[in-house]
Amino acid sequence: MLSRVADSIYWMGRYIERAENVARFVDVNLHLLLDLPEDFEGQWGALVKITGDYEDFEKRYSSADDESVIEFLTFDRANPNSILSCVLNARENARSIREIISAETWEALNEFYLTVTAPRAKGDAGSNPHEFFRGVRKACHLLEGVMSETMSRGEAWHFSRVGRLLERADKTTRILDIKYFLLLPDASDVGSPIDDLHWTAVLRSASAQDMYRKVHGRVTPDLIVRFLVLDREFPRSTLFCLSEAEHSLHAITGTPHKTFRNLAERRLGQLVAELDYTDEQEIVKAGLHESLDQIQAKINRVGDCVFETFFTSKPVRGSTLR
Repeated sequence: MLSRVADSIYWMGRYIERAENVARFVDVNLHLLLDLPEDFEGQWGALVKITGDYEDFEKRYSSADDESVIEFLTFDRANPNSILSCVLNARENARSIREIISAETWEALNEFYLTVTAPRAKGDAGSNPHEFFRGVRKACHLLEGVMSETMSRGEAWHFSRVGRLLERADKTTRILDIKYFLLLPDASDVGSPIDDLHWTAVLRSASAQDMYRKVHGRVTPDLIVRFLVLDREFPRSTLFCLSEAEHSLHAITGTPHKTFRNLAERRLGQLVAELDYTDEQEIVKAGLHESLDQIQAKINRVGDCVFETFFTSKPVRGSTLR
């Protein structure tokens, strides 16, 4: 497969997953505000911080309220991580590889694009934001399902899957990190009903509340960290995503599992092994935010290694023409 094609389908997968997760951030925040006192409105600014875009936001918006943050995270074309920008970039990548993806995948992505670029989209997001952001998530789920059911399990599908799973692993850690940045304005809230609301919101934002209850029952911080970071069966946990990404990476290269032939396989294998032999107590003891920040940095390094291994142009060695 051409590196240009692999790059496009990898980023198509990442952008679709990113759009879904931004919709999760915003929608959960909207639901949470219904249950919290009015003085929690300041958490809108923290929501932008957790996406890593606060510096860019400050340059163009005077205050971090619900209207400005929703605009920035949803429709701002100048924000490369807004839902609209993600959908535009995903569609552009898909357009360049129409012969690689299935017709059904292109059709579903094009319908998604038409929905978020429709003249009424901003009005819908303003008048009924819960329904709008739920629609974004459903469109992303539809795309994932269509690709799964209509594409052969070849290099193209695996590259898309690696991109999607790396993005999801990163965003799951950020969803959990919301608790540090966003949902704990005062240490006195620990153990209070508000604290329980916060942790439940974290689970809801990862679509994990029902599965968590089935496995662990009572909501406790340590068990939530175990479930969202280290669970080997829940499809949005960080370890599950990275393990599956590792399988797809080996399917692309043909390298036997638990070995490596390139830096991407090595870095990803190291991170999976590290999480495999970690427990939630170690993560909490080291500091939840600090531990999650380290995991995010390592996921970013894996992404850099994937780019360097598969997508960058390498010089042809040999005699030089004169």
